Amino acid sequence: MSDSHPNNFPKLHNAAWPGVVGKGEGSEPAIDLDTILDLTAAAEVDGIKFDGVDLFLFAPHVDIDATDDDLKALADKVKARGLSIGSVVAPVWPPTGGGSAMDEGEGRTKFLGQVRKATHIAKRLREFGVRPYGVVRFDSACGPSDWAQDPAGNQAKIAQTFKEAGKIAADAGERLAAEGEICWGGMHSWRTMVDLLERVGEPERVGFQADMAHTLLYTLGENAPQDRILPVGYDWSDPAVLDDALRTLTAALRPWTIDFHVAQNDATVFGSGSHDHTGRHCQATDPNGKLDIPRHAGFWLRDEKGQLTKAFKHICWDGCMFPNAVMMKPQTWNDILAKMIAVRDAHGWAE
Repeated sequence: MSDSHPNNFPKLHNAAWPGVVGKGEGSEPAIDLDTILDLTAAAEVDGIKFDGVDLFLFAPHVDIDATDDDLKALADKVKARGLSIGSVVAPVWPPTGGGSAMDEGEGRTKFLGQVRKATHIAKRLREFGVRPYGVVRFDSACGPSDWAQDPAGNQAKIAQTFKEAGKIAADAGERLAAEGEICWGGMHSWRTMVDLLERVGEPERVGFQADMAHTLLYTLGENAPQDRILPVGYDWSDPAVLDDALRTLTAALRPWTIDFHVAQNDATVFGSGSHDHTGRHCQATDPNGKLDIPRHAGFWLRDEKGQLTKAFKHICWDGCMFPNAVMMKPQTWNDILAKMIAVRDAHGWAE
């Protein structure tokens, strides 16, 4: 907070999961959490630093079966670097011990078991004084092609699983945010995402997590051509057309949004691991990025009248699948932090 940057909210967080997502097993080695924390804490632009990190509850960063002693040590190491913890990601997918939200049997049981563990960790981190805000992020842990075999039936099954997950979260004093990414069945288009949230019908328990890179793909109808908003053949030469598309998108999903990722996207898709034809994160300064990050963040952070929603206390940068050499450069994190500061300058507030 300074004369040139008067806002101190929302708080600015870096995501830790780029150190593990897409790493290992034939790829580059994971970057350990201590290194990610050090890189985050070292970044500084105009005297401003990151306020915290968001975490993936997955080893080697944070084991979903972490003990209280493990979590206390985690809280201490984060606080020692002058950082807080915000939102955390529940590993609900089958390869990580979870199960498909479409599976009414063992899959649902395993899915809910991971939600229970994640919300317990989130609660304990609050109690340890390192997590003043944030939600628990999750998704349906199933693909669009499987969902499409019975859209109505599968949507109802996912909604029921999410309802039960919301009750678990509420018991821990937590909220869940469903990730808007086109690789998740029932969440792969903006219309199916809104439908799913309405079926759950408990916004105080289950809301939406918007990522600027992933939600851009909603406007292109990737994995759901019938729900495309941008015209077919749009060549990005007319920014007003993109703005209109984003207004349609955010009008539908903003009321549900309780967690937000600042990100860049070049309008291409890719597949990696269990991700099915999903959005590509770009570096903050990528010349091929299609988003004006500070301006387009405002479509999510302000309502249709231009008023700040203040729906969450922090925002997080998300950039996955970058080479380790890029992630180990201090300039990478300063560039990211500069974009985050620009978003807060344009759409933040002072407390």
